[in-house]
Amino acid sequence: MNKAAASLSLLGLLSLALTAGAPGAQAQGNKLRACFVYIGPANDGGWTYAHDQARKAAEKALPWLETRFVESVPEGQATPVLDRLARSGCQVIFTTSFGYMDQTAEAAKKYPNVIFAHAAGYKRGSNLATYMADFYQVYYLNGLMAGALSKSGNIGYVGTFPIPELKRHISAFALGVRAVNPKAKVNVKWISAWLEPTKARESAEALINEGNDVLAFTEDTPTIVQTAAARNIPVFGHYNDMFRFGPNSVVSGQIVHWDKIYIDFLTKVHNGTYTNKNLQNVDYWWLLNKGAVEVAAQPGVVINPKFAAQLKAARMTVNGKPVSVYDRVMALNADMKSARPKFDPYTGPIKDRNGILRVAAGKVASVADLNSMSWMAPGVTGAVADEPKK
Repeated sequence: MNKAAASLSLLGLLSLALTAGAPGAQAQGNKLRACFVYIGPANDGGWTYAHDQARKAAEKALPWLETRFVESVPEGQATPVLDRLARSGCQVIFTTSFGYMDQTAEAAKKYPNVIFAHAAGYKRGSNLATYMADFYQVYYLNGLMAGALSKSGNIGYVGTFPIPELKRHISAFALGVRAVNPKAKVNVKWISAWLEPTKARESAEALINEGNDVLAFTEDTPTIVQTAAARNIPVFGHYNDMFRFGPNSVVSGQIVHWDKIYIDFLTKVHNGTYTNKNLQNVDYWWLLNKGAVEVAAQPGVVINPKFAAQLKAARMTVNGKPVSVYDRVMALNADMKSARPKFDPYTGPIKDRNGILRVAAGKVASVADLNSMSWMAPGVTGAVADEPKK
C-alpha cells in the first residue's frame, strides 16, 4: 500500500462526508447513488482501474445513476470508510477487494437499509450480494499458450496472496500449461501485496534469472508486463488491455468487463428486483459466456499476431489426435463463450500436486468448490501455508 495515496484517500473521504449532507441524506433528485471502495488508486492500470472504468461506463449507461468512490483503502481500514459512505447517503455500496469481506458483512448488518455488494467473497445476507467476473477459463487458455511458448519448461508466476481466487487461477493456468507440456512447471513467487510494483518487478526479474522464459501474474499494475518487455520475455496481461506496455511481449491475457455486472445489478436495484430484503442468494459468477471476461491481448484480439505462427506450429494431443495449440485455444474459447459450454478446465479426474484426487472422473468442480479452493494443481511450485495434506 502506498502510504501517501492512502492519506490522500482519507482526506478525500473526509471531504466526501462533509459535502454529502447529514447522515441518511439521499441522492440528489431521483438518482440512485452508488459508491465504490477501491483497494488501490483509480489509475493503477490494473484491478482498480478496471473497476473505475466500469463505474464510469455504468454512470454513462444509466442516466438515473450517480456514483462516488474512495480509493486506496487498506483492507484492514474499510470500516470507517463504509460508515461514512452509508451515513452520507450511498444507497448501494460496492466493495472491490476480497479482504473487505468481513468488514462489508459487518456494515451490512449495521446499515440494513443500504444495499452492499462485495467482489470476490462468499459471505452474503439479505442486503449483501456477492459478485465475481472470474478468469479461471481464461487462465486455462493462457496456460495452453504459455506451455507452447516455453522452451525451458519453466514458467514464472508472480502472485499476491494464496487465497482461493489465486489458487484456482494459477491451478487452471498450470492445467493448461501441462495439457501442452506435461513436464512443465509453473514457478510461483508470492509478494504478499495487491499493489506493490517494486516487489513485483524484483520477483519477475528473479524468475527470469532463474530460467523462467514466460511470465504471468496477479498484481494490480502493468509492472510485470513492462519488466518482461524489457527482457523480451513473453507475458500475459492481467485485468486490462496491457498491450501498449509490451506490444512485442504480450501474448494474450485476461481482460475484465466489470461494467456488465454493475449495469445489470444496478438496473435490478433501480427497478425493484433487488432490494435490501432479498439478496441472500444473489451471487454473480460471470464467466466468458456472460461477456464479463475476455481472453485477449487487446479487446477483440485473442492472440497477439506476433505469436500466431509459433502457436500454429505447436502441437498438442486432444482425444488422441494432434492439433495446433492455436486452433485448440480458438476452439475452446468459442465453446466456453457459448450458452452451453461443453468444456470446463476443472473436469475430473484431477489430482492435486500431492496426488490427492480433488475432482472425480466425469465431475466438474462446483462454484462452491472453486470459491473455497485450497489445493494446487500438479506442476505448480511454491509454498502455500494452508495447503491441505489429505
